Amino acid sequence: MDRFAKYLLTGLIGIVALGQFVQVITRYVLQVPVMGLEETMLYPTLWLYMLGAVNASRENTHIRANVLEIVLKTPRQHTILAIVGEIISLIVGLWLLSWAWEYTRYAWRVWKESPTLYIPTFYSDVALVVGITLMMIYTAWHLWGHVRSLSRGAVQ
Repeated sequence: MDRFAKYLLTGLIGIVALGQFVQVITRYVLQVPVMGLEETMLYPTLWLYMLGAVNASRENTHIRANVLEIVLKTPRQHTILAIVGEIISLIVGLWLLSWAWEYTRYAWRVWKESPTLYIPTFYSDVALVVGITLMMIYTAWHLWGHVRSLSRGAVQ
């Protein structure tokens, strides 16, 4: 899983960087913009954003501002704080997932196409529901780990 995520995210970053490089060179240096390049860049960019967030969720490396960790002293208190944070993340994430699911159903029903190349936008729209679903799975997994460590008494 780690290797697959590493190569996929690296490939997506490379595609996005190459597309932006081509866009800058053709538009500003050669004065000949490539029509439809922005449309094609939408797909790897959205998937990169969502899969990058999934990767951060998998590694449990999202940016946090846990000010309460300064006040709380024991590892047990830190674990309880982590459990509360994961529960809040699950509640908000599941709420967002319901919105993403409704939007995906709408995108499937309408089946919009990009204006220049007529590429179905559903393939970029579905990244949202896939990404949030995977993030919620990893959040639940981390919550389960915190609850297990607290119930085993491993955290004092």
